[in-house]
Amino acid sequence: FSNGCFDILHFGHIKYLEKAKRLGDILIIGLNSDVSVKRLKGENRPINSEFQRACMLASLYFVDYVVIFDEDTPLKLIEFLKPDILVKGADYKDKEVVGSNLVKKVELIEFEEGFSTTNIIKRIKNDRKD
Repeated sequence: FSNGCFDILHFGHIKYLEKAKRLGDILIIGLNSDVSVKRLKGENRPINSEFQRACMLASLYFVDYVVIFDEDTPLKLIEFLKPDILVKGADYKDKEVVGSNLVKKVELIEFEEGFSTTNIIKRIKNDRKD
């Protein structure tokens, strides 16, 4: 199990999710709903709707299921699904991983350097001609 906003799907997401899939038999993605993304990222987000983001994630051969949740964290979803492995980015090193007490193992995966939705949005804004 892993979770996130996955607003603008990019190379970093793809590599992260491929690695997550290799850790188990089934990869379930908890996807932040539009309302939770707005709370977490601000009024101008998400760029893509929850339906669009879910469809893109579900189309990846290494993603088995996508579940949309409205809360700020996926705790209720983790309690319901009871996954064996919880996968997060390596930026969670030395941080509390929500749901870590409910799983057998927490795996932290390094991100592909230079890839983030926030940076992609900034680059688009800076490159546009008004």
